[in-house]
Amino acid sequence: MSLNSNLDKNDLAHFVELIHESLRVKTHFEFFMWFQGNLQRFIPHDIMIAAWGDFSLGLIYFDVVSAIPGVRTTKIPNSNLTPLLKRLFSYWLQHGKGPFTLNIQEGIFKEDNIELSDVSKSFDKMKSALVHAIKDYRGHHDCLYVFLSESTSTQKSSRKMLESVLPYIDFSLRQLEHLPAQLKEPAPIEEEMPEEFTGSLSEREIEIMKWVRSGKTNQEIAMILDISFFTVKNHLQRIFKKLDVLNRAQAVTNFKEMYPNK
Repeated sequence: MSLNSNLDKNDLAHFVELIHESLRVKTHFEFFMWFQGNLQRFIPHDIMIAAWGDFSLGLIYFDVVSAIPGVRTTKIPNSNLTPLLKRLFSYWLQHGKGPFTLNIQEGIFKEDNIELSDVSKSFDKMKSALVHAIKDYRGHHDCLYVFLSESTSTQKSSRKMLESVLPYIDFSLRQLEHLPAQLKEPAPIEEEMPEEFTGSLSEREIEIMKWVRSGKTNQEIAMILDISFFTVKNHLQRIFKKLDVLNRAQAVTNFKEMYPNK
């Protein structure tokens, strides 16, 4: 993490205050107020998109934070922004994993069509973007952050400051509950297996074990299969009983022996 060495004492004091404020964020409203406060001093922007998930598979969730009326997460379907977010994350990976800036007029949004009336008009006004991301090698839960602005250029100091501030932005968001629209629906009854069904694994359980074998977490499996996190957890509990194991590693070993061709 780097910090702009040109900060004067006043800016440095605001930066320290910004960090302390981020640690106290507990709700979406508090996060919004924090974003519209000291953060604007260092990273001026009009819309922020925070995206997370498996970008290689296109399994992406996002939050949109903005003071612009009507520009809200619930107004934008995942399918509208997913192609753009995938491209930005791929660019970030291929160009040193550092923050980069974009001039929207050069065409980064030309391939995307956000046809959502007022929301579309607001996005059309954005002329520049500052982008940075986090590659989570341990949790396999990558994050992308896009700061959009009506200004035609991004301050060089903002790009450097983003490296310093991003960990606190990321930490604050991880403390917040998902919005209702981002939560999976409860598992349908038909997915539940009868208690008396024991022994061999069901097709769904085999499917889940394939993803477990490839190293996916419960949350990632839920996203891939479009089921709830709790459904995956319940399936794994039944799988452990059927395979007579206590953990994922043992389950993978037994699964390979029982289903060598899967």
